[in-house]
Amino acid sequence: MCQGAKWENRKVRSLRRRKRKTGIVFGALSACIIVIGIVGFQTVERRDVAPKDATQQDVAPQDVTLLQDEAGESGAPGAGSERDETGDRKAEEHWKKGYDLPIGDGEKIEAADECIKIMNLISDIYKSADKGEATNVILSDQTLLAMRDRIKENGDPVCANVSYSSMKNYKQVGRFLKDCKNRKQGTVILYTVHSDGGIGRSKYIFDGTDMYQFDAGAVWNENDQPEMGSMSFTRIKQWNYTEYGWFRYELCVPEYPEVSEMVDGSRLIRVKPMSRENRSMTKKVVAGLGYQGNNLLSSNWDRNHMKDLDYNGLYEYLYEMKFKKKFDEKKYADGIPKDLFETIIMEYLPIKAEHIREYASYDKKSKTYDWVRLGYYNYTLSFFGTSVPEVLKTEKNKNGTYTLTIAAVCEMVLNDDALITHELTIEMGKNGSFKYLGNRIREEVLRELPAYQYRVGRGKEGRRKMGRGKAGHGKG
Repeated sequence: MCQGAKWENRKVRSLRRRKRKTGIVFGALSACIIVIGIVGFQTVERRDVAPKDATQQDVAPQDVTLLQDEAGESGAPGAGSERDETGDRKAEEHWKKGYDLPIGDGEKIEAADECIKIMNLISDIYKSADKGEATNVILSDQTLLAMRDRIKENGDPVCANVSYSSMKNYKQVGRFLKDCKNRKQGTVILYTVHSDGGIGRSKYIFDGTDMYQFDAGAVWNENDQPEMGSMSFTRIKQWNYTEYGWFRYELCVPEYPEVSEMVDGSRLIRVKPMSRENRSMTKKVVAGLGYQGNNLLSSNWDRNHMKDLDYNGLYEYLYEMKFKKKFDEKKYADGIPKDLFETIIMEYLPIKAEHIREYASYDKKSKTYDWVRLGYYNYTLSFFGTSVPEVLKTEKNKNGTYTLTIAAVCEMVLNDDALITHELTIEMGKNGSFKYLGNRIREEVLRELPAYQYRVGRGKEGRRKMGRGKAGHGKG
């Protein structure tokens, strides 16, 4: 495969190790969360900057600028008092745990001033944006990107909560991370435009040994005026600037038995932008598929081996790609008409109608294909399912087809910018059309992935004995 046999063998071994480790996590997680997309396996650990050992972490670094003055907010405490000893113990405990660290007044004021300044910079965009009628405002991608570009003009690194979008002024963050790898002290501030139009301000501080994150943010009130939110100061356990241009790190967070539910401290931020070609291919060809609800990207197949694809699960994703609108669940709850189903499948895959009827769950009497919503009853929980596909490389073959090298990027818990890699072959047609021709994953990696669960079975033998049209529980 594209990463080489040696790299893939390490990946397989690590998949097995992390698959065993995450079994404990799911015992607690599945009891309180019913969602699509969580199963336990983990992958190869890249070479991260290691945290200090236990003895080093007991002492708070003296050159971190966010520390409160020795006197604190209420002046210097009386030496030897019980109150002072209690305060010292609490402060020491915070530094050991690495979260809820004290923040100096100067840093609080500076963060608030800068957040409000940035909010005022984009206030006209927010006020004129379509906010809909819902209580929780969700702005369009176009509006969020306009806000990002406005902040960019201020000279600060900034990104937006828009899939596959680029970080602007990213070189500042890249230089900071490269300096940190060389143990050079420094800071950098990154702004993030959230989906509701508010902004986050993350200040990363490296003291030569440890890295810290100081988070602050601002939101819009009912009168469209900016207001400050909460602030937090946290040590980063481990981090890495990956070969694919991601800033990958894990924050110190409360752990068992201090909390009853798992707290995910993993973060994955794309710093180096994707190439224009790779981003275009990603959004056009694979972004609409993903790794849950269908197995087109998570199985080995080609035009001569298409029996194992989940056509009933795949259909709704191809429908949305073709018509650029949400699949109407109510309209097709009693089945999808044969002609419509087969036409769309054949548009995107090199297969004949008779083979679709043979491989998929099809009702000859009503001449419809079975369909039910994806839910916990027909989907195996997996972290892998939450991954998003990203094209790493685009190659044109001699026969005119294209081979895309794709990484499964997993932000949830596993925190991996290439959980697996695979190669997808496509054929480009006229007017922007395309057809999937095959997908290839190394067998060693494929065996370590969660077993795929078909949406409604496979043909006559695999058909589930469930009422057609009874959607049951939906996605999440």
